[in-house]
Formats: sequence, C-alpha cells, structure tokens
Amino acid sequence: MLELIIPENELYDEVKEEFINTKRRVLRLEHSLISLSKWESKWKKSFLDSGNKTVAETIDYIKCMTITQNVDDVIYKAITDDLIAKVNDYIDDDMTATTFVKSNSKKGRETVTAELIYYWMIALNVPFECQKWHLNKLLTLINVCNIKNQPNKKKMSRREILARNKRLNAQRKKKLGTKG
Repeated sequence: MLELIIPENELYDEVKEEFINTKRRVLRLEHSLISLSKWESKWKKSFLDSGNKTVAETIDYIKCMTITQNVDDVIYKAITDDLIAKVNDYIDDDMTATTFVKSNSKKGRETVTAELIYYWMIALNVPFECQKWHLNKLLTLINVCNIKNQPNKKKMSRREILARNKRLNAQRKKKLGTKG
C-alpha cells in the first residue's frame, strides 16, 4: 500500500471561474487487480499494454487505486507531477524477492487484461483474495504457479544421449542404405 500525502493547496476552477481551497489529505492507494479492472472498465483498453498514459488516464488510475473512503474529486486535481512519479515508482516495484531468467524468445504476446489475469487465477487455483495484492506480486505468483505446474523435463544422462544417438544413426544408415 502507498500513502500519498496531498498537501493543502489553492486551485483555480476555470469552468466556474473561482478559486478552490483543498485541505491536506492522505490517500491510501493499492495497485491491485481490482484497481486495474476498474480502470479498464472505464477506459476500454488494457492498462498493462497501453504504454504511456495521458494525465487524465493516470489521475483516473490513481482514483481507481484509492482505498481511502469519501475522497472529494477536487483532491485529485491537486496531485503534482512529483506525486505522480511516486505513484509510478510504486506501480513499477516488483514487491517480491522472486526473480526469473529472462528468455530471448519473442513469442506473440496476447494483450493482458484484468479478465485474462482472473482466468489465470482460476486456472491455477489462486484464491480470489489475492486480487487485493500488489499487481506485480500477483503476476509473480501466477508465473511461479505456471512454472511449477509444467511437467519436469528430466535431463538425459550421457549414457542415454549416446544410446539415443547410436539408435538414430542406425535408423539413418538403414534408411539411406549406407554403412556409415
């Protein structure tokens, strides 16, 4: 969870042509599958695959992340670039000690949306209370479950490799009618 301190501020509402005073407010934020789902429901696009967000999209995601109750919308207008940078650092944090070996394969990636993550949770029997976890921690758990559920590929011993190669060579000699 991230606590974001919005300082007391004076803003100008150009529509109403008046000044608005905001009080200091502490927002508690959680980058979770729940907040991701809320944002994607509104913007109708993948949060994870959509690249750089507009300021409006970013502020709206902060609204979706907010778990503090009864927050007036005017508070979000007082969010500075420094606070947005702090939120982005929190979103990018792995939140785990688990690491993976990066593969160089460039498989066709599917667009990752909240519904796909929920599918992975169901398929891997990940409990739904994990939807409240930091999203990167949840995705790491899903990745670990996926890896651990793959069948073990037992490495062949030197003797097995030599026996397999001898058998394959014999098949090729017979097929091609040669003696070697």
